[in-house]
Amino acid sequence: MKLLLFFISHWMLSGFAQTFFLHRYGSHRMFTMRKRWERFFYLFTFITQGASYLNPRAYAVLHRMHHAYTDTEQDPHSPAFSKNVFSMMLHTYKVYSDILYRKNDTGSEFDQNVPEWEPFDRFVAKNRWIPLGFVLVYLIIYLKLATRLWHWLLFPVTVVMGPVHGAIVNWCGHKYGYRNYDNDDQSTNALTVDFLTLGELYQNNHHNSPGNPNLARKADEFDIAYPLIRMFEKVGIIAFADYS
Repeated sequence: MKLLLFFISHWMLSGFAQTFFLHRYGSHRMFTMRKRWERFFYLFTFITQGASYLNPRAYAVLHRMHHAYTDTEQDPHSPAFSKNVFSMMLHTYKVYSDILYRKNDTGSEFDQNVPEWEPFDRFVAKNRWIPLGFVLVYLIIYLKLATRLWHWLLFPVTVVMGPVHGAIVNWCGHKYGYRNYDNDDQSTNALTVDFLTLGELYQNNHHNSPGNPNLARKADEFDIAYPLIRMFEKVGIIAFADYS
């Protein structure tokens, strides 16, 4: 039971870091925040994603490429050009690595107004020992808390949780579900599994209005992360941008 609580907590916190900071803030600038809060959420994302920490600048550029080239061969993660979810993840990782290390000028046209903390990124995002340290911590937790053999099936997901979140969103959100809008792409709203991604699987809605901080549109749709984001706005942590 304790291990499941750890896994679920890790999943939700990591997912929130991805949807709130990396996606809605870093990639789309749906809202603004003061530098000290940006640094706070930088650290929050690093701690919650751990071994699978995704560099905010590289993530933002990658995601902007996804919107610019949605469901074409230039899309860094489209099911339309991948045999399965694993080949899509490998392709995404290659493009992400090229952006992170600024190889071949990949995505340079989308590399403006992105969150960047160069000393921290240099020490953390490009240091291969730090992910191994997190893996060791996870291993100790599993050795102490795992009481069933099947519990260890969760271990690889814990290690690569950030990319797993992204894979669920980009595979399911462009392959299964329903459509509210004709966006000239394959984006869908995969409502049945949206609770796993805190609103991220309203992909059809999001691609129709990329700057809208509320990813739900209809009365029977609910963006799980949005009420917390609204609370952040009410207490002055963020200020919503004009997305009209």
